[in-house]
Amino acid sequence: MEGLLSRFLRYVVINTQSNENSKGFPSSRGQVFLAKKLAKELKKIGLDKVILTKYSYVIATLKANTDRNIPKIGFIAHLDTSPDAKSEKVSPIVIRNYDGTGLSESNYPNMQKHIGEDVVLTDGTTLLGADDKAGIAEIVTAIEYLINHPEIIHGEIKIAFMPDEEIGCGSEHFDVENFNVDFAYTIDGGALGEIEYENFNAAKIDVNIVGKRTHLGDGKKHNMINAIVIFNEFFDLLPKKERPENTEKYDGYYHIEEVNGDAEKLSARIFIRDFSAANFGSRKELIRKIADDLNKKYKDGTVSVEIKDQYFNMREKIVPVFHIVELAKEAMKEVGVIPKEQPIRGGTDGARLSFMGIPTPNIFAGGENIHTVYEYVSINCMEKAVAVILKIIELISKEK
Repeated sequence: MEGLLSRFLRYVVINTQSNENSKGFPSSRGQVFLAKKLAKELKKIGLDKVILTKYSYVIATLKANTDRNIPKIGFIAHLDTSPDAKSEKVSPIVIRNYDGTGLSESNYPNMQKHIGEDVVLTDGTTLLGADDKAGIAEIVTAIEYLINHPEIIHGEIKIAFMPDEEIGCGSEHFDVENFNVDFAYTIDGGALGEIEYENFNAAKIDVNIVGKRTHLGDGKKHNMINAIVIFNEFFDLLPKKERPENTEKYDGYYHIEEVNGDAEKLSARIFIRDFSAANFGSRKELIRKIADDLNKKYKDGTVSVEIKDQYFNMREKIVPVFHIVELAKEAMKEVGVIPKEQPIRGGTDGARLSFMGIPTPNIFAGGENIHTVYEYVSINCMEKAVAVILKIIELISKEK
């Protein structure tokens, strides 16, 4: 564990914030820079095969040290940090043996549970990047430990560090066939003990509204149509209780992400999310119905919607191989961590990968308050994440 903290601190000062408006892949230069550094580091610690792809995926292999038929397993984390908060010039602060004082509960909820632990946070002007550089540091530390302890029997292990997870396209250019594992785990964000194998079904809706401009004094005479007013009608027809700020746990929602335009022409982006496939379909149908009703009220072509599915609930792909969840839970228990099964109220590379053929639930990396300038991580929790990775490898090698 000696190199875990220093490794993590080296990573977080690199600005890898993804950019959803970029046309490139990866969407930011910092991710390319970190990918190159990681590829060099993995070669230095002695991994058998390290590949840096043209899209800045870092793929590495630790060969099996036994002839036994052990399932091939993968561990995955992402290079980028969230676009939701500033990540330039990150200044990590290490608080040793946190005594429970000096940090407000409103900004740092749940910090009291880390009294007596070493924690890392920032000066409050940037996010930290524990999501997901904690995951990267934990995977590299675990693999280095295996390399330095060849007496630990293990099968073939693959690791991957992927760009642009935060903007939903991390697996876009990922070569599943060549990664070639039986199953994998993302080590991504999340408090101690979290294990997740359910996530939202997600879609993005682009709404376009065409109004009719007239002289304002003759608006009634010439049948003026105000695109802004029509969008307000559209918005009011969505259930008010089903907005992100009013939902939790397994609740789905409608979210207005962006609105641009004027009285003559307006465009908007709406996100819909739901754990239930049936409810997810119903949400899309409601969007279509609202558009149809408004077109009948005004005229055809006034409102158009384009619905694009983004990702689906990985539960469908995980349940048939649920033993991989049980394996992770058992590993946690054996290293003194209480497993906490919960849904991911968002998306994950694991969801996409599960539908691409690699069942990939998520395991905690320790980060809390992620996507905010009050993000923090307990070093003790990071150490537990390393221990869980190693224990999973140990347990799978003992299975018959």
